[in-house]
Amino acid sequence: MQKTTVAQQSSSTHDEHILVIKRDLFFSITPAWDGLKDVSFDQYLQLISDKKEFLPRSVMEQDSSYKQIIPYLVFEFDNKYFLMQRSGTASEARLKNKYSLGIGGHIRQEDMQQQSIFDWARREFHEEINYTGDFEIEPLGVLNDDSNAVGQVHVGFVFLLKGNSADISIKSELKHGALKSLEECKETAENLESWSQIVLEKLINQKEV
Repeated sequence: MQKTTVAQQSSSTHDEHILVIKRDLFFSITPAWDGLKDVSFDQYLQLISDKKEFLPRSVMEQDSSYKQIIPYLVFEFDNKYFLMQRSGTASEARLKNKYSLGIGGHIRQEDMQQQSIFDWARREFHEEINYTGDFEIEPLGVLNDDSNAVGQVHVGFVFLLKGNSADISIKSELKHGALKSLEECKETAENLESWSQIVLEKLINQKEV
């Protein structure tokens, strides 16, 4: 029987190649966990730099032996967080009309040319969001959730973007967005994306410490 390569499995000649790492390599530092974990970002980013691959997204969505690396950006200003709702026409069907605290996306091969994941985060934020102020980027942790099929093939590098302005609004396929307190965010918890639910719990726990 003829073997089929990963590249041949790609369903489209225009299928984007995204940043991935083999699951067993990613969890070689620390065994797989559930939730948002405080880790050494430098250690994990070095591991990704050393072991990264760029493979077709359509194939990776079905292959749980790999983890897709997803930066997930949470914006904060004056103890309020930018809560967004995706539109009913969002490209990812599983996220339609869901609320989200995070702006996330796959990293393509061309995104990593002479750029760090922090550079990517800044560019992705400005591509998705209208914002006129400045912000500092602070790592919140690495998010893993193997409880569902989507989570099994993704891992999130969660960044807190601490802004100095409330002049922020949405664009792209987001329906609307507004700065909300943690209490207001909790009111939408049932309609939050699963990753945002995990992030919200982390933010609440930090405030209570």
